[in-house]
Amino acid sequence: MDLSPASPVPLLLDCDPGHDDMFAILLAAAHPAVDLLAVTTVAGNGPLEAVTLNARKICTLAGLDGTVVAAGADRALRGDRRTAPDIHGETGLDGAPLPEPAVPLADEDAVTLMARLLAESDRPVTIAATGPLTNVATLLERHPEVKERIERIVFMGGSAGRGNTTPLAEFNVHTDPEAADRVLRSGLPLLMCGLDVTHQALATPEIFDRLHAIGGLLPATLGGLLRFFAGAYEKVYDMPAPPVHDPVAIAAIIEPAVVRLVDAPVAVELAGEHTRGATVVDLHGVTGAEPNVQVALDLDADRFWDLMLDAIRTLTDRGALGGA
Repeated sequence: MDLSPASPVPLLLDCDPGHDDMFAILLAAAHPAVDLLAVTTVAGNGPLEAVTLNARKICTLAGLDGTVVAAGADRALRGDRRTAPDIHGETGLDGAPLPEPAVPLADEDAVTLMARLLAESDRPVTIAATGPLTNVATLLERHPEVKERIERIVFMGGSAGRGNTTPLAEFNVHTDPEAADRVLRSGLPLLMCGLDVTHQALATPEIFDRLHAIGGLLPATLGGLLRFFAGAYEKVYDMPAPPVHDPVAIAAIIEPAVVRLVDAPVAVELAGEHTRGATVVDLHGVTGAEPNVQVALDLDADRFWDLMLDAIRTLTDRGALGGA
């Protein structure tokens, strides 16, 4: 059964490409259930300059020449800078050569662009955030008037269990806990795709075979990038198949039944010596707090990969660089 919206969801994608952000961009750009208004970038998987260049190169490779790309925050709200070269390499997207970018960088900064597009949209806009939440938190602080123009915020981050950066903290939230705290306290509708669900989106050998079978430069390049990502995950986390986190958030927008959701109170630990950046997810209601987040816990992995690979096939057929 097709559960896609009757009309495309206007979407702002805030990201830090990043191998898994790359797949989120492709899925958002290719699927007819989404109207991708812009891609904005935030420092996270790599420095801001690197992830912004990566976003432009990804769009160029995939033939997304009309995509608006704007750069945002180069550090966390309190000034910290953290990147992940052990997972994404020195460029933030190591593993295969990418074309020089033909997609320009917008004159506006990310927050200014997001505020303008929200104000101009004829219907409320969904924000998908697949990096640290710095840009989104800044948007809410500087432009409180646009809150009513936000349909909901769907973010990849956090965990109801253990972390991947510290024992209890996931990378995106740990990189800017104050930003995550601001978003979680915003009162806006929120959907969290944390490690619980994204660790079910595994790029197994079968997925590599299906990607290769599409043919063309785009799938071949994605395969090379994903092999680097897989090697990093095996080395750092002893996981033979890497979790492709970020497009899970996009899939949850496109086809809600791809994830199982529960409503729960979620907070961020800001001060703990061992727990800073951890998301405290009250699955059993023991705090008595009102739920503020829909938390994704389970993934229909087969359907997720069908959506993802169909998107890559669509972009290849449309005329991505070197398409089949």
